[in-house]
Amino acid sequence: LPLRWYGLMYLVAFFVAYLLVRVQVREQKLQVSKDDLLNLFFWGIVGLLVGARLFAVTIYDPSGYYLRNPLQIILPVSLSGGKLEFTGLAGMSYHGGLLGAVVAMVIFLRVKKLSIPEWGDMIVTGSALGYTFGRLGNFINGELYGRITTAGWGMIFPLAERFPASEAWVQETAAKAGLDITGLSSVNLPRHPSQLYEAFFEGIVLWALLWFGFRKRKAFAGQMLAAYVMGYGFFRFLIEFVREPDVDIGFP
Repeated sequence: LPLRWYGLMYLVAFFVAYLLVRVQVREQKLQVSKDDLLNLFFWGIVGLLVGARLFAVTIYDPSGYYLRNPLQIILPVSLSGGKLEFTGLAGMSYHGGLLGAVVAMVIFLRVKKLSIPEWGDMIVTGSALGYTFGRLGNFINGELYGRITTAGWGMIFPLAERFPASEAWVQETAAKAGLDITGLSSVNLPRHPSQLYEAFFEGIVLWALLWFGFRKRKAFAGQMLAAYVMGYGFFRFLIEFVREPDVDIGFP
């Protein structure tokens, strides 16, 4: 079985978030069993994976491939040339994962009669740092890269779209970026490493603000939830200006 970096980063993210929530539980001296905490994360992970996968194969797949091949939604293998090929579950949606995790955890907390705002505060404060590792997985895979740039830190991603070297704008961009495209028919131009921007600002910076800034000064239950949503939305809004839009959206 091949190593899947994105899947490995998911595991690291879950583990980091779990440890940080445990720290907060001890700090607040909450009377909750270790089994309940583990079960909360178990169902949260299940909800996240189900939601992320369902959104990816419906909303983010306008081709209808998965509707024609429904088993590919849940099976990590495909039949190619009469042989089984391990493909993994390619395609996960952040928005679907967030919705799935929220639904699963809210149901669990209600069943256990635990405060949803209090626990929500602890979960987002821990999971913000875990988000960093998911974006690092995207970077290692060379996916979800940014727009073309001539900045000195621009990077060439092997899976990015190539452009005809004969076009004037391609030649001009390559020259500004210091690329020699002599003799090439197509060019892979440098792009913003937007995955690293997101890992840093939506992960490390946002987590640091929540953990060291808001956590000790929380005035009411649910404040961390509100701060996380506003902080994530703010950073994501800014970074979207340099991120390459998804092909199916139809933006240039």
